[in-house]
Amino acid sequence: MQNSLVRRLRSSRTPSFGTWISSSSLTCLDALSGVGFDWFMVDTEHAPVDPETLAAMMALLARAGPTPLVRVGNVDQYLIKQALDAGAHGILVPLVNSERQAREAVAYAKYPPDGVRGAAAAAASRYGTELGTYLRTANAETMVGVQIETREAIEHLDAIASVPGIDLLFVGPQDLTLSLGLLDDRANPRVREAMRTVVAACETHGKIPGTLVVNPEEKRAALELGFRFISLASDVRLLLQGAKQYLES
Repeated sequence: MQNSLVRRLRSSRTPSFGTWISSSSLTCLDALSGVGFDWFMVDTEHAPVDPETLAAMMALLARAGPTPLVRVGNVDQYLIKQALDAGAHGILVPLVNSERQAREAVAYAKYPPDGVRGAAAAAASRYGTELGTYLRTANAETMVGVQIETREAIEHLDAIASVPGIDLLFVGPQDLTLSLGLLDDRANPRVREAMRTVVAACETHGKIPGTLVVNPEEKRAALELGFRFISLASDVRLLLQGAKQYLES
């Protein structure tokens, strides 16, 4: 397994741009794969992506295109194992509010001695034909991210950021805004200050700061704050924006 994305992010401060895959459409995934995104984050927390569809998406991206990443639905050994066995090069775990949860996310994503992931003759190892090579490289090449999206996570930020094996601290801006009692006021100074705190923790502990933006203004703000792993909206939002622009013109 080779993951050029995580190696570049670990060694360079150059921002990386991807997009969220919120639909279960293979056609949409295929169409966007040639646009120039660095990575795709296939969402299995809120999107209607079942294990079979996820496997098909990972197979499509294995041939070429953006690095395949998966947001799983929870800090759950089964869900993380399914995503990585299907061929994801990294996982993002939502609602991580404590050091213990962060350590669990790492353990579920790594083989012994670094974790507890079980070996399988699945798509990631070309159904066992490349199992030896995969086992020897997967721990170093698999990207592990946790979402910082609650007041509780901010309170335990330093402990979460200090966990070995975590690569990415990803701010979920809408859930963080809700947790701070601000509903949809994502541009509120309190939200921006919390996001700045996450970037500072990443600087201290050598992690990658990430977030999602939905318009050019949010993108500029994210770059100014120091985020380096940025999702440019989602496939569904891009579809809606394109359709709306055509209708308005």
